[in-house]
Amino acid sequence: MKWSELFTSSVGKKFVMGLTGIFLILFLIVHVGINACIWAMDDGQMFNLAAHFMGATVVMRILEIGLFAGFLLHIIQAYVLENQNRRKRGVTYQVPMGNKGSKWYSRYMGWLGTFVLLFLVIHIRQFWVPSRFLEMDEVTYNGVAVHNLFGLMKDTFSETWVVIVYLVGCLSLSYHLMHGFQSAFRSLGVYNNRYLKLINGIGVGFAIIVPLAFAMMPISMKLGWV
Repeated sequence: MKWSELFTSSVGKKFVMGLTGIFLILFLIVHVGINACIWAMDDGQMFNLAAHFMGATVVMRILEIGLFAGFLLHIIQAYVLENQNRRKRGVTYQVPMGNKGSKWYSRYMGWLGTFVLLFLVIHIRQFWVPSRFLEMDEVTYNGVAVHNLFGLMKDTFSETWVVIVYLVGCLSLSYHLMHGFQSAFRSLGVYNNRYLKLINGIGVGFAIIVPLAFAMMPISMKLGWV
């Protein structure tokens, strides 16, 4: 396959969708791991230091650019394929499953992805933009001043409507991953039934555990558990 066909052919677009999907899955693993530091019961020190490391390290900032590029490419390709499939009355971007019928969330991946995108825009505005471009309260650990993102989380999630929006976003992410996880591997050419069963099992667990962990963060902040 030529490089140009990655962005012009149907197979190439599905391959890009699968590749960027796996990249974003890896990002979710890192993101949920760092955010889980809020439960360290140290008044946010571990979380603030971890967030500072991610924001101040040159390598991490370069990867951040790649992350945004991955998001944009995944989103653009998804909408292009969705429009093409609607015109052709075909399947969505995933490789055909070959089974009878499909889950409802596999048929509404476009809508679920849109909800996740809207949630992502809100999340970026509330946390990433202040930490990169606005003045923030700082705390000092061992002589190092860092942004108090833990305090920002507590203030943000003190609003009930914000917590509800995040819960809806996490629910949409869960169903999006429920289908997207295994679909990403299929789009990259994984067809072996033995591996597919393992991937499907891991995918279901991932789609439940990771969004649930994210959802528990605003709940924990709102209820004062941290």
